[in-house]
This record gives sequence, C-alpha cells and structure tokens, in this order.
Amino acid sequence: MSLIRLRTFVEVYRQRSISGAARNLNLTQPAVSQHIAGLEVAIGRRLFERQVRGVVPTTAADELAADIGDKLDAAETALSSARARSVEMAGALQIIGHADFLAEVVAAHLLPLLEVGIRVRLQTGSSDLVNQMVIEGLCDLGISATFTSDKRLHCELIRSERVLAVAAPRVAERLTQADTLEQALIKEPLLAYNLEIPLIDAWAARNKLNLGPLVPALMGQDLRALRSLLCGGFGWTVLPEYLCIEHIKRGELQEIPAPFETGTLSYYLVWTPSALRRPRVAHARQALLWHLKK
Repeated sequence: MSLIRLRTFVEVYRQRSISGAARNLNLTQPAVSQHIAGLEVAIGRRLFERQVRGVVPTTAADELAADIGDKLDAAETALSSARARSVEMAGALQIIGHADFLAEVVAAHLLPLLEVGIRVRLQTGSSDLVNQMVIEGLCDLGISATFTSDKRLHCELIRSERVLAVAAPRVAERLTQADTLEQALIKEPLLAYNLEIPLIDAWAARNKLNLGPLVPALMGQDLRALRSLLCGGFGWTVLPEYLCIEHIKRGELQEIPAPFETGTLSYYLVWTPSALRRPRVAHARQALLWHLKK
C-alpha cells in the first residue's frame, strides 16, 4: 500500500467526501476515487458507501482509520520537520487568533520564525472564525480559547491561564466592602468580550454568585480595550492573568477576591493534518508548541 493511497483514505474518511478530500490533497476527484478503489482491492474490503451527498465509512474504514490515522499524521509531521531543516523556509505563514493573545503572548515568540525567513501574517478573529479559516485553508495555524472536536482539525493545549475578576482599586474596594458582593457586582457596570459572557458566567458559577442576566455596558473582542477602561476607573470584568498581572503589580488594577476559586482559561493551537505537509507550517507549529507551552 502506498503512503499516498493511505493519505487519500484518511482525508476521505475525515471529510466524508470525495470532493472535499480532492480539494485538500490538490487531486482530481477521479484520482481520489482510484486511490480508494485500489486500497479496497488491496485489503479486500469495501471502505465507503457512496451516497448522494458524500460517503459513509464502513466498519472496515473505521478500523483502518483507528489503526493508521494518527500514525500517518505523525509520520508526515516527522518528514516535514526533516525537510524543514534542509529546504528553504522562506514564505508566508498565516496565523489567526484572538487579538490580545496574539499581541501580548504570541508575538514575543515569533522571532525564531522570522529569523529563518518565514514572513508571518497575523489575523484576528473569534474561536468560530479561527476554526473556519483554518478548515478552509485561508490560515495555516489558529489559536483558539475553545477546544474543538471537529474531526477535520487537530488541536493541542498550549497554555492555561488563571482568570481574575478585576477593577480599578477604588472600584474593587467598593465592591469588596459592600454588604453583599453579589448585589454590588450586579450594580457595577460590566465590561465583556461579547453578549454571551461565558468567562464571567463561569467565574460567577464557581464562586456561587447568582448575577442573573447581566447586560454588558461595553463589549469588545480585544480585551485590551476592556483593560483600558478598567484602569480608567470604570466597571469590572474577568480577565486572563497575562492581561492584568502587571497592571495589578503597578497598582492600576486590583483583583476582586474570588470567594472560592479563580478558575482557568485554556488556549489551543489549531491546524489541519494536511497543512503539515508544508515544511514551514510543520516547523512553525513545532516552534510555537515549544515556546508557548508552560
């Protein structure tokens, strides 16, 4: 069995589509069909049932995918890494992620990529946009604050940050000295990433605070904008530690003590297996995993 037939099989299995696999592999649909047919002859079992919209894997396909899927990805990653050490690395690398995390965490670790001639292009977007852009091949790597279970994507934890409820010192003191922290937080203006406020809801739930259906006074998908208003003495919010720890040390912000626990926010590096066949993407992925994990 050739590696190209096995890679074609894995792509069809993950995409549930001959045409989708063909796009990812830069092959024609007849070529993909021929690879699958040849593989079926080699193992003597049917791998997919063709339907009007895509294909459905057989039990044989499930078994084969379980046996070789991750191993094939690992082998191709190793080959790409080896090529990365010996071929020209120059070219553009598209990375998409949350604006504040890219600026305050990722940017500091891009120098090794820039020094080998990789031109890095940073784009910003929410977790849903990150996944979409990576799946569609419009970005090479993504960084998301949400774990993805999409079978077309692989993701790996790169960082877990404590999350802290914070405000300007005079606001934080007013909140902590109130008779009831719960009611004081409800009355104080809230700053948030968006209307769904999962980070704030999770912090409140962990600390047994019933804040009700809060409506943010301001929403912004770059958390640095929220931080600026907080430092100016307006409102409160919950931020990952990397965005506020230095401001707390300087006395510009103050933590609102959590009654029980602070909690964490995790960030994941996201990619498609097929993207790792490009040496600079494989090299960049490994470099970012190495530098960002802590």
